[in-house]
Amino acid sequence: MLSNRRAILVVNFKNFHEIFGDKAFELALDAQDVSTTLKVPIIVSPPAPLISVMTKNLRIPVYSQHVDVDSAGSSTGAVIPELLQSLGVQGSIVNHSERRISIKDIEVLIMRLRKAGMKSLVCARTPEEVGEIARLGPDMLAVEPPELIGSGRAVSKVAPEIVSDSVRASKSANPEVQLLCGAGVVTSEDVEISLGLGAEGVLVASGIVKAQDWKSKIRELARPIGSYMS
Repeated sequence: MLSNRRAILVVNFKNFHEIFGDKAFELALDAQDVSTTLKVPIIVSPPAPLISVMTKNLRIPVYSQHVDVDSAGSSTGAVIPELLQSLGVQGSIVNHSERRISIKDIEVLIMRLRKAGMKSLVCARTPEEVGEIARLGPDMLAVEPPELIGSGRAVSKVAPEIVSDSVRASKSANPEVQLLCGAGVVTSEDVEISLGLGAEGVLVASGIVKAQDWKSKIRELARPIGSYMS
Protein backbone atom coordinates (compact mmCIF):
# COMPACT_ATOMS: atom_id res chain seq x y z
CA MET A 1 0.00 0.00 0.00
CA LEU A 2 1.27 3.45 -0.92
CA SER A 3 0.28 5.39 2.18
CA ASN A 4 -1.86 5.45 5.29
CA ARG A 5 -4.75 6.86 3.25
CA ARG A 6 -7.71 4.60 2.59
CA ALA A 7 -8.36 3.76 -1.05
CA ILE A 8 -11.86 4.79 -2.17
CA LEU A 9 -14.60 4.15 -4.69
CA VAL A 10 -16.39 7.23 -6.04
CA VAL A 11 -19.70 6.71 -7.85
CA ASN A 12 -20.71 9.57 -10.18
CA PHE A 13 -24.42 9.21 -11.01
CA LYS A 14 -24.24 11.83 -13.80
CA ASN A 15 -27.72 12.43 -15.28
CA PHE A 16 -28.32 8.95 -16.60
CA HIS A 17 -31.98 7.98 -17.10
CA GLU A 18 -31.37 4.95 -14.91
CA ILE A 19 -31.24 7.11 -11.77
CA PHE A 20 -34.19 9.44 -12.45
CA GLY A 21 -36.72 9.88 -9.66
CA ASP A 22 -36.41 7.59 -6.66
CA LYS A 23 -33.90 5.33 -8.43
CA ALA A 24 -31.00 7.59 -7.44
CA PHE A 25 -31.68 7.02 -3.76
CA GLU A 26 -31.92 3.27 -4.35
CA LEU A 27 -28.45 3.34 -5.92
CA ALA A 28 -27.10 5.39 -3.04
CA LEU A 29 -28.52 2.92 -0.50
CA ASP A 30 -26.90 0.04 -2.38
CA ALA A 31 -23.57 1.88 -2.23
CA GLN A 32 -23.99 2.53 1.48
CA ASP A 33 -24.84 -1.12 2.16
CA VAL A 34 -21.72 -2.34 0.32
CA SER A 35 -19.57 0.26 2.05
CA THR A 36 -20.82 -0.89 5.46
CA THR A 37 -20.55 -4.60 4.70
CA LEU A 38 -17.09 -4.55 3.10
CA LYS A 39 -15.79 -1.62 5.17
CA VAL A 40 -14.69 0.15 1.99
CA PRO A 41 -15.02 3.96 1.71
CA ILE A 42 -17.57 4.82 -0.98
CA ILE A 43 -18.55 8.34 -2.04
CA VAL A 44 -21.73 9.01 -4.03
CA SER A 45 -22.16 11.98 -6.35
CA PRO A 46 -25.82 12.50 -7.36
CA PRO A 47 -27.28 15.27 -9.55
CA ALA A 48 -27.65 18.62 -7.77
CA PRO A 49 -31.48 18.46 -7.30
CA LEU A 50 -31.10 15.23 -5.32
CA ILE A 51 -28.29 16.29 -3.01
CA SER A 52 -30.40 17.41 -0.06
CA VAL A 53 -32.34 14.14 0.26
CA MET A 54 -29.05 12.24 0.06
CA THR A 55 -27.24 14.18 2.78
CA LYS A 56 -30.26 13.92 5.09
CA ASN A 57 -30.61 10.16 4.76
CA LEU A 58 -27.17 8.67 4.10
CA ARG A 59 -24.23 7.88 6.35
CA ILE A 60 -21.67 7.78 3.52
CA PRO A 61 -20.17 10.95 2.02
CA VAL A 62 -22.13 12.84 -0.64
CA TYR A 63 -20.25 14.93 -3.21
CA SER A 64 -21.58 17.39 -5.77
CA GLN A 65 -20.93 16.59 -9.42
CA HIS A 66 -19.88 20.17 -10.13
CA VAL A 67 -19.36 23.46 -8.34
CA ASP A 68 -19.30 27.05 -9.61
CA VAL A 69 -17.09 30.00 -8.71
CA ASP A 70 -20.05 32.41 -8.39
CA SER A 71 -20.58 34.19 -5.10
CA ALA A 72 -23.46 33.93 -2.67
CA GLY A 73 -26.29 36.31 -3.47
CA SER A 74 -27.68 37.06 -6.92
CA SER A 75 -26.01 34.18 -8.75
CA THR A 76 -29.03 32.48 -10.28
CA GLY A 77 -28.56 28.85 -11.21
CA ALA A 78 -25.06 28.55 -9.76
CA VAL A 79 -24.04 25.71 -7.43
CA ILE A 80 -21.62 27.28 -4.96
CA PRO A 81 -19.44 25.70 -2.25
CA GLU A 82 -21.01 27.57 0.64
CA LEU A 83 -24.54 26.44 -0.25
CA LEU A 84 -23.38 22.85 -0.64
CA GLN A 85 -21.70 23.00 2.76
CA SER A 86 -24.94 24.23 4.36
CA LEU A 87 -26.68 21.10 3.02
CA GLY A 88 -24.14 18.72 4.52
CA VAL A 89 -22.29 17.96 1.30
CA GLN A 90 -18.75 16.82 2.06
CA GLY A 91 -17.03 17.65 -1.22
CA SER A 92 -17.29 18.15 -4.94
CA ILE A 93 -15.98 16.88 -8.24
CA VAL A 94 -14.25 19.73 -10.07
CA ASN A 95 -13.29 20.05 -13.75
CA HIS A 96 -14.86 16.83 -14.99
CA SER A 97 -14.27 16.34 -18.72
CA GLU A 98 -17.95 17.10 -19.29
CA ARG A 99 -17.73 20.34 -17.26
CA ARG A 100 -14.25 21.71 -17.88
CA ILE A 101 -13.20 24.97 -16.24
CA SER A 102 -10.07 27.13 -16.27
CA ILE A 103 -7.01 26.40 -14.15
CA LYS A 104 -7.63 29.73 -12.39
CA ASP A 105 -11.15 28.68 -11.41
CA ILE A 106 -9.89 25.27 -10.29
CA GLU A 107 -7.49 26.97 -7.90
CA VAL A 108 -10.21 29.25 -6.54
CA LEU A 109 -12.61 26.37 -5.99
CA ILE A 110 -10.03 24.20 -4.23
CA MET A 111 -9.47 27.04 -1.76
CA ARG A 112 -13.18 27.80 -1.28
CA LEU A 113 -14.06 24.16 -0.76
CA ARG A 114 -11.29 23.80 1.81
CA LYS A 115 -12.36 26.98 3.59
CA ALA A 116 -15.89 25.53 3.80
CA GLY A 117 -14.51 22.32 5.30
CA MET A 118 -15.13 20.32 2.13
CA LYS A 119 -12.98 18.08 -0.08
CA SER A 120 -12.04 18.65 -3.72
CA LEU A 121 -11.83 15.87 -6.29
CA VAL A 122 -10.36 17.44 -9.41
CA CYS A 123 -10.36 15.64 -12.76
CA ALA A 124 -7.49 15.79 -15.25
CA ARG A 125 -7.16 14.38 -18.76
CA THR A 126 -3.43 13.71 -18.93
CA PRO A 127 -0.42 13.13 -16.66
CA GLU A 128 0.74 16.65 -17.53
CA GLU A 129 -2.53 18.11 -16.28
CA VAL A 130 -2.29 15.93 -13.19
CA GLY A 131 1.08 17.47 -12.34
CA GLU A 132 -0.14 21.01 -13.00
CA ILE A 133 -3.26 20.63 -10.87
CA ALA A 134 -1.53 18.70 -8.07
CA ARG A 135 0.56 21.79 -7.37
CA LEU A 136 -2.67 23.63 -6.49
CA GLY A 137 -3.24 21.28 -3.54
CA PRO A 138 -6.53 19.45 -4.19
CA ASP A 139 -7.47 16.65 -1.84
CA MET A 140 -7.87 14.18 -4.69
CA LEU A 141 -7.14 13.98 -8.41
CA ALA A 142 -8.75 11.62 -10.91
CA VAL A 143 -7.04 10.99 -14.22
CA GLU A 144 -9.68 10.39 -16.92
CA PRO A 145 -8.76 10.43 -20.61
CA PRO A 146 -11.99 11.80 -22.15
CA GLU A 147 -11.95 9.41 -25.10
CA LEU A 148 -12.31 6.46 -22.71
CA ILE A 149 -15.07 7.84 -20.49
CA GLY A 150 -18.14 5.63 -20.83
CA SER A 151 -16.37 3.41 -23.33
CA GLY A 152 -16.17 0.26 -21.20
CA ARG A 153 -12.45 0.23 -22.04
CA ALA A 154 -10.55 0.94 -18.83
CA VAL A 155 -7.60 3.29 -19.04
CA SER A 156 -5.73 0.93 -16.72
CA LYS A 157 -5.86 -1.73 -19.45
CA VAL A 158 -5.84 0.35 -22.65
CA ALA A 159 -3.19 2.86 -21.60
CA PRO A 160 -1.65 1.82 -18.27
CA GLU A 161 1.20 4.27 -18.79
CA ILE A 162 -1.28 7.13 -18.35
CA VAL A 163 -2.07 5.88 -14.85
CA SER A 164 1.52 5.16 -13.82
CA ASP A 165 2.75 8.47 -15.30
CA SER A 166 -0.05 10.31 -13.50
CA VAL A 167 0.89 8.68 -10.21
CA ARG A 168 4.49 9.84 -10.66
CA ALA A 169 3.44 13.34 -11.73
CA SER A 170 1.13 13.69 -8.74
CA LYS A 171 3.65 12.40 -6.21
CA SER A 172 6.37 14.62 -7.64
CA ALA A 173 4.22 17.75 -7.55
CA ASN A 174 2.42 17.10 -4.25
CA PRO A 175 2.66 13.77 -2.38
CA GLU A 176 -0.35 14.73 -0.24
CA VAL A 177 -2.75 14.41 -3.18
CA GLN A 178 -4.67 11.13 -3.52
CA LEU A 179 -4.60 9.94 -7.15
CA LEU A 180 -7.64 8.07 -8.46
CA CYS A 181 -8.19 6.35 -11.79
CA GLY A 182 -11.29 6.82 -13.93
CA ALA A 183 -12.58 6.31 -17.48
CA GLY A 184 -13.94 2.98 -18.66
CA VAL A 185 -13.71 1.15 -15.31
CA VAL A 186 -16.18 -1.75 -15.48
CA THR A 187 -14.73 -4.86 -13.83
CA SER A 188 -12.88 -5.86 -10.68
CA GLU A 189 -9.85 -6.55 -12.85
CA ASP A 190 -9.92 -2.93 -14.05
CA VAL A 191 -9.80 -1.83 -10.40
CA GLU A 192 -7.06 -4.30 -9.48
CA ILE A 193 -4.85 -3.11 -12.33
CA SER A 194 -5.44 0.54 -11.40
CA LEU A 195 -4.39 -0.10 -7.81
CA GLY A 196 -1.39 -2.11 -8.98
CA LEU A 197 -0.28 0.87 -11.07
CA GLY A 198 -0.30 3.08 -7.96
CA ALA A 199 -3.79 4.61 -7.98
CA GLU A 200 -5.49 4.90 -4.58
CA GLY A 201 -9.05 4.40 -5.74
CA VAL A 202 -11.34 4.68 -8.74
CA LEU A 203 -13.98 7.07 -10.07
CA VAL A 204 -16.82 5.20 -11.80
CA ALA A 205 -20.03 6.31 -13.52
CA SER A 206 -21.65 4.22 -16.27
CA GLY A 207 -19.78 1.10 -15.18
CA ILE A 208 -22.08 1.05 -12.14
CA VAL A 209 -25.13 3.11 -13.10
CA LYS A 210 -25.82 1.10 -16.26
CA ALA A 211 -25.25 -2.28 -14.62
CA GLN A 212 -28.21 -4.66 -14.35
CA ASP A 213 -27.62 -5.27 -10.64
CA TRP A 214 -26.25 -2.19 -8.90
CA LYS A 215 -25.37 -3.78 -5.58
CA SER A 216 -23.55 -6.71 -7.18
CA LYS A 217 -21.55 -4.39 -9.43
CA ILE A 218 -20.62 -2.05 -6.58
CA ARG A 219 -19.56 -5.04 -4.51
CA GLU A 220 -17.47 -6.37 -7.41
CA LEU A 221 -15.60 -3.09 -7.81
CA ALA A 222 -15.24 -2.47 -4.07
CA ARG A 223 -13.73 -5.84 -3.18
CA PRO A 224 -10.29 -5.19 -4.73
CA ILE A 225 -10.20 -1.91 -2.79
CA GLY A 226 -10.93 -3.79 0.42
CA SER A 227 -8.13 -6.25 -0.34
CA TYR A 228 -5.77 -3.39 -1.14
CA MET A 229 -6.52 -1.79 2.22
CA SER A 230 -6.06 -4.96 4.28
